Amino acid sequence: MTPAKFVEQLSSIRFENSFNPYNDKCSRHDRDDAPRQRALTLQRLIERAQRVEVDSLWVGRDLGHRGGRRTGLALTDDVHFHAHLNRWQIEMERPTIGRPLPERTAGAVWDLLARIDRPIFLWNVFPFHPHLPGDTFSNRTHNAKERDSGIAILSQLIALLRPRRLIAVGNDSEKALIQIADKVPVIKVRHPSYGGQRDFSNSISDAFGLAAGPLL
Repeated sequence: MTPAKFVEQLSSIRFENSFNPYNDKCSRHDRDDAPRQRALTLQRLIERAQRVEVDSLWVGRDLGHRGGRRTGLALTDDVHFHAHLNRWQIEMERPTIGRPLPERTAGAVWDLLARIDRPIFLWNVFPFHPHLPGDTFSNRTHNAKERDSGIAILSQLIALLRPRRLIAVGNDSEKALIQIADKVPVIKVRHPSYGGQRDFSNSISDAFGLAAGPLL
């Protein structure tokens, strides 16, 4: 499978009460061509990642309404959009309008990524934004049907990128990865939300040999 075909298939997937940033457009926050921009950005990221040995694939749970729903990039908010693209020498316009919104999880992830100079790709078990019925700017946990679809997509991405190891950010990610990891090592770290930021930082620092940072 090619990156273009992967993104094409990803863009075509639909779930009720779920926002697909590679096909759906937010009437409040998106530029007119935001879905196309997000799809093209993802395709270029995958193409660049295929040219190198990917050190690790960090896998979260699903896109949040302040983060990946807007950028189309896992564990990445508006504030860190260009930092994400710069790691892969890509230039694209931010797909949203207005002031950049921060997301707490993305901030914790990028505080650490700024200290790691290795090819790292970011993803989620469910690569879309699941929300509550009637409230598109809410977050919910993906359901079993969505999880199964996401795991199949994740398996395809691992085959495309062939990362050296998999970083499971939280319990949901670990459960998904151990089903498909085959011989690729899985390292579980605590999710940085709900008071887990210190443990997340310590685990990533251990896994990547980082010097101890400031207490969080």
